[in-house]
Amino acid sequence: MPGRILFIDDDLAGREVALFNLRKAGYEVHAAADGSEGLAAFLPESFDLVVTDLKMPGVSGMDVLRAVRARAPEVPVLVITAFGNVDTAVEAMREGAWDFIGKPFHRDQLLLSVGKALERRRLADELRDLRIRASGVEHAIVSVSSPMSRLIEMVDRVARSEATVLVTGESGTGKEAVARRIHVRSPRAQGPFVAVNCAAVPDELLESELFGHARGAFTGAVKSRAGRFRQAEKGTLFLDEVSEIPLPLQAKLLRALQERMVDVVGADVPVAVDVRVVAATNRDLPERIRQGAFREDLYYRLNVVELRVPPLRERPDDIPALAEHFLARFAAGRELSIPPGVMAELVRRPWPGNVRELKNACERMAVLCVGDELSQSDLPPAPPGVRRGPESESAPGDEWPALPADGLSLVDLEKRVIERALRLKGGNIAQTAIYLRIPRHILVYRIEKHGIQREG
Repeated sequence: MPGRILFIDDDLAGREVALFNLRKAGYEVHAAADGSEGLAAFLPESFDLVVTDLKMPGVSGMDVLRAVRARAPEVPVLVITAFGNVDTAVEAMREGAWDFIGKPFHRDQLLLSVGKALERRRLADELRDLRIRASGVEHAIVSVSSPMSRLIEMVDRVARSEATVLVTGESGTGKEAVARRIHVRSPRAQGPFVAVNCAAVPDELLESELFGHARGAFTGAVKSRAGRFRQAEKGTLFLDEVSEIPLPLQAKLLRALQERMVDVVGADVPVAVDVRVVAATNRDLPERIRQGAFREDLYYRLNVVELRVPPLRERPDDIPALAEHFLARFAAGRELSIPPGVMAELVRRPWPGNVRELKNACERMAVLCVGDELSQSDLPPAPPGVRRGPESESAPGDEWPALPADGLSLVDLEKRVIERALRLKGGNIAQTAIYLRIPRHILVYRIEKHGIQREG
């Protein structure tokens, strides 16, 4: 099966022969002349298999094996060892190597071992994906826009690390979906994903909710409680609305993050925990710090990596894809279509509630739609200050000119219409194309034809 292989060997002649055979078999291979070069090139998302010689100067093959196993245990490592050095090969297997082959090796032996290792990786990935899907942890992130593509790329890169992540963004943008994606693409995916809405738990109960309590710790504590930190052992703890944690409890949270220990309410000794924390907030934490409502040291401890989820108004290209996704979910077996006029109205609206508001609107439309095609009447009422229908819009301070008696240039008129539409849509090509009811590539062609500057 095709795969991406990192091949590390300080023997130039043997390396060249192996590379020729692997590439001829259809594999994508990156070569490294020693262990240092190999580890510098290794990225978990870039390779499906590592093949390394064991005996190399400097960074040995055993060092490579241990480093790869620590950084990406899902990536199999195939080791090469000289005949007669069986003890080293056995040690490598104990350290987690997938298999070993003797040197010099035959072409068929190399390809057989590589094929088996990649097949094992494929089956392990499929099993992992099936378990994740069955657990229902992951929530789909539907997007086609550039801002979300960049965010998802960063999410997947960060997921493989153990770094604490702070997800920021307005309410309803999908911060929990981002947190869940981090979990399922991390080495902790087999562990639990535990979510806590810190704003929904009363202040006096939040400490027990997070850290647990011993039996008899307070009135009503008739039995011990583990708490969310210990429930998330070996997994991910998602602290939503982390800005709402009261100041006295923030110090205990900081200690838990730094020491990986939790102080159980009513217990004599702290308890060690192995948890990755992902926090989220829709508040401006630096402003909360200036107000004295949030600890600065906790902010920096949470904000090792910040991921900002853009609001829907900054990614209108996602609205059609999201609308179709939600309608398919709520249509209850029907195939509902969205006519261009209704889609233009959806794209035009500001959606202050972001994806959550759009989702609720799609559920309403699916319930109210009588036939198989949505209509304007199925849309929820437009928010105050927003008039329904693109024909009702006008650009402030720019009225249509009266038709002159001596005629006018249609080319100039078309240019003015495009300029006004672009101004109305803030220079966004996709929204302008929907508003003018023409394909995007036609609009781009006409903008270039008329020499229109979007920035203007």
